[in-house]
Amino acid sequence: MTAAPLYIDIHILQTVPPANLNRDDQGNPKEAYFGGVRRARVSSQAWKRATRMQFASHQPEGEQGTRTKRIATELATRLARTGVDGEQAQRLATALLTPLGVKPGKKAGDTAYLLFYGHHQVENIVDLVADRATDLVALDDTDLVDAVKNLPVADTLRTGHPMDVALFGRMVADIPSLNVDAATQVAHALSTHAVELEFDYYTAVDDQNTAEETGAGMIGTVGFNSATLYRYATIGLHQLEDNLGDTDAAIDATRLFVQDFARAVPSGHQNTFAHRTLPNLVAVAIRTDQPVNLVSAFEEPVPGTDGIAADSAIRLADEYARVTQAWGGPEHIDVCHTFDTKSPAGARLAEVFGDTKPFPTLLTGLTARLQARTNA
Repeated sequence: MTAAPLYIDIHILQTVPPANLNRDDQGNPKEAYFGGVRRARVSSQAWKRATRMQFASHQPEGEQGTRTKRIATELATRLARTGVDGEQAQRLATALLTPLGVKPGKKAGDTAYLLFYGHHQVENIVDLVADRATDLVALDDTDLVDAVKNLPVADTLRTGHPMDVALFGRMVADIPSLNVDAATQVAHALSTHAVELEFDYYTAVDDQNTAEETGAGMIGTVGFNSATLYRYATIGLHQLEDNLGDTDAAIDATRLFVQDFARAVPSGHQNTFAHRTLPNLVAVAIRTDQPVNLVSAFEEPVPGTDGIAADSAIRLADEYARVTQAWGGPEHIDVCHTFDTKSPAGARLAEVFGDTKPFPTLLTGLTARLQARTNA
């Protein structure tokens, strides 16, 4: 395993057309003031969830994680393979979880908060009672809780994490022993330029209207904006190795995260705006000092005289060059972008980051470098 800290920084520029990726409490796209002007913002939680959903689709059946209040219900369902089901399975599931101190929710079978865990971890809890489940459910409630209280249920949830739990972590405020330190951090995405909120006034016509009925069946408004976004995330490979207990698994999870973070897009109002795009630029750096977010490149909003995306790319390259000169650079950096290599943006990117690589090549190179480094 990697003894010293090792970080993988992901910098992305992505242009999104009119969209409402991530709503606030008024239903409008989230915003933030940065550099004295209003910016489009997509919360880290929204992009982490989109990434996590895409990430899970690559995992083998049963190896994914899930975040839910319904762990007791899932446990009860899986106890069916032991010969108990229905109310008796729910009793046994509740008894198994009682020693954890997980507070019950408002609905029967729910916990008071979301728990993030792996499906196979629940299967491992079932294995703890598989050979005597029928005898256990014959006990009254008090004796049942007493009979299972010393089983290593907590240890089962603290080990054998799936990749997504190892990456994104788990926070249980009143049960610190169940916490898992996240191996990745994701910044709020911000537009590189000033943005104004706009509204779409829409009408829906009733298809069954008669000729005399000329009004709309429904009217309303939806807020939207469009932006070139700077997105940033970092992975602590050393923490990921610690969470997974396996170097090769940590490197594989890193590759999958970079791949899916680049491709994932929050799905808010997706049917309305069809806003899915691919990044204009992805730069991936391997660092041994600390993670470095380059959002300061855009404190002064990009005016976009030659195209906002292209000007943003030049700004990013310039900021990286300044930071590297002042503080020292990463161990390695690769870039994939879609700008014309003969354009001012393409030329500046080549000068600072080197030649652009196809995204699969970038991923292959990252994996090879991490494997060579950890095997050294």
